[in-house]
Amino acid sequence: MPSTEERLRQLIADNLEVDGQPVNPSLPLTSNLTDAGVSSIDRVAFARVLQQEFNVTFAPENCAELQSLADLIQFLDANAA
Repeated sequence: MPSTEERLRQLIADNLEVDGQPVNPSLPLTSNLTDAGVSSIDRVAFARVLQQEFNVTFAPENCAELQSLADLIQFLDANAA
């Protein structure tokens, strides 16, 4: 089974674009989707994708705490059903 990081990177590649171009799924783990140029609307839509894929729920305070892809991976690993 693919790791959480591998699954997340595939979901980024499949679901996110900036200026009509796919977001590079090999972003450094220290970066975030805002740094990659992903709009706030697309980040909200992507959060829904993650909720479905990992069977998690994001509370507003969770979103504020998740500052990097590494933080997101740690959150998904700790909360995925």
